Amino acid sequence: MRALDAARLAFALMLLSPAAYAAEPAHDIKGLYLMTDYPAVTVRPGTTSNISLRLQNYDLSPQRYQLSVTGVPSGWTATLLGGGQPVAAAMPAPDGSVALQLRLDVPAGNDLSAHTLTVKAEGQGSSAELPIAVSLAKELPAKLTVKSSLPSLRGSPKSNFDYTLSIKNDSGRNLIASFAAEAPANFETSFTEAYGTQELSSIPIDAGQSKDVKLKVRPPTTIDAGHFPVKVTVKAEDASASTELALDVVGQPQLQISGRDGLLSARAVAGKQSSIPIVVTNTGTAPAENIALAGTAPNGWKVTFEPATIDRLVPGKDSEVQALLTPGDKSLAGDYQTTIRASSRGESASSQFRITVATSTVWGVAGAGVIGVALLLMLGAVARYGRR
Repeated sequence: MRALDAARLAFALMLLSPAAYAAEPAHDIKGLYLMTDYPAVTVRPGTTSNISLRLQNYDLSPQRYQLSVTGVPSGWTATLLGGGQPVAAAMPAPDGSVALQLRLDVPAGNDLSAHTLTVKAEGQGSSAELPIAVSLAKELPAKLTVKSSLPSLRGSPKSNFDYTLSIKNDSGRNLIASFAAEAPANFETSFTEAYGTQELSSIPIDAGQSKDVKLKVRPPTTIDAGHFPVKVTVKAEDASASTELALDVVGQPQLQISGRDGLLSARAVAGKQSSIPIVVTNTGTAPAENIALAGTAPNGWKVTFEPATIDRLVPGKDSEVQALLTPGDKSLAGDYQTTIRASSRGESASSQFRITVATSTVWGVAGAGVIGVALLLMLGAVARYGRR
């Protein structure tokens, strides 16, 4: 029994030892390395090519490393670039890297034999080398890429969705790239210059260069909220590239104003308040909040509303308010125009109502009395002086 307990204790101590946690061997890397994603490339004579490099420091103290390129054929120009300018040395931080580029200018008419160039980084006690195989070809296949800085945009049905597209010519010759957009039905699409309004259907791009264009997408204003894909395709000769875009259309209220039963006319009496029913309808795809009502009438008239605001109106519903309209005391009988408006957070609507004004009956009776008195006076005068 004691032997069994001792065995168990020994097994437990073994599990607690540091060696028990070394389930996987450590892979420590230390030193200086020159690296590239593409150590063998093909270029065309008479062109310039850029090869991306990295000088990586693994657990070494920082120091200056002299950079050089050997094996450069006669007539070629090999330049090491850092930060977009020629450099002769680099200093990567411990466990850090420095981005470099090897720019090769290959003269035209060069023979098509392959060459190997070696990029070197030399410091105190450490150095690195990277051989790069360069093959030459008369023609390289056309190659295009297209990317959008913001591939997904959000807005209302009344928004313009503007995408900036970067089209790159990765081939060894100049190309004319044409582009097209596939969008849902009734969506309008157009391509324009990156810094202008001129519409485009194609654009020339030099070898190894890129250009920006803008794609404008306009959805129909009657569209419902939803997620809509747009595909852009760029073509040049036998090369093509595409990218997927998207626009998220959010709901938006849309207001309409009319009278009860659709009438846009009413009657009023000069100097007296009349109540005119006004119907506000939301035909949009999102609720309208805090709808404010206002009116514009002829000088001397007064227009108020009861209530003055509608707190909330959901899509497909309407709400009736009363427009309290008082024509001026001196308004003559006839037809007048009054504009009724409703607005809610940038969305607004208005309608013109024809108001037929009649004069007050008090003034009519007074006028009739004046005419009657005038007739009596005239008849009295005839009776008195007519006998003479």
